[in-house]
Amino acid sequence: MAILAPSILSADFLNLGDNIRKLENAGIEMLHIDIMDGHFVPNLTFGPALVEYVRRFTRLKLDVHLMMTNPQDYIDEFCDVGADYITVHQEACMHLDRVISLIKKRGAKAGVALNPATPPSTLQYVLDDVDIVLVMSVNPGFGGQKFIERMLFKVAELDRLRGDKYGYQIEVDGGINNKNVKSLVESGADIIVAGTAVFRGDIIENCKKIGAIIK
Repeated sequence: MAILAPSILSADFLNLGDNIRKLENAGIEMLHIDIMDGHFVPNLTFGPALVEYVRRFTRLKLDVHLMMTNPQDYIDEFCDVGADYITVHQEACMHLDRVISLIKKRGAKAGVALNPATPPSTLQYVLDDVDIVLVMSVNPGFGGQKFIERMLFKVAELDRLRGDKYGYQIEVDGGINNKNVKSLVESGADIIVAGTAVFRGDIIENCKKIGAIIK
């Protein structure tokens, strides 16, 4: 059974508290927070202050996705403000094993994200240690992009690699909606990140519709 982790990148920030309450009422367990530095990806978003605000407001699990260069320099800050999961990009980490160890030493769950062109084989020697592998199903940087269909094969490959040997969860982020989410879950996805599909329109109803498909 997969879970839905709404991405607050698409939320109404003038009414963020109300949006989060609606997500809680819809039975959501996890929030996805995209941190972009304007360098690793062509967009600039939030910092630790937002994560701290959200943590004070809710006890939902906070899944913090660092789309940034030198993420190791900010692990402590994001752990200090309440991140439960911290995901870094394979492409941004020269010493990936060291970064994963730092995240876990601080008591958070460690995730590694793969851009669309990055194969799962690049994670061969860290799969024992990661809690999440995040498949980017769009080129990261902006919400509302079209889902890249080929990423279904990457999800399936990660599911095959996992087998009974590894315990990581497969997360997918980018362009997900009611039409493609079933295929992702059937391919092996455990955590579905959706922004526009959740926050455009009736939040509670949107969560229920996606939830009915993935459970």
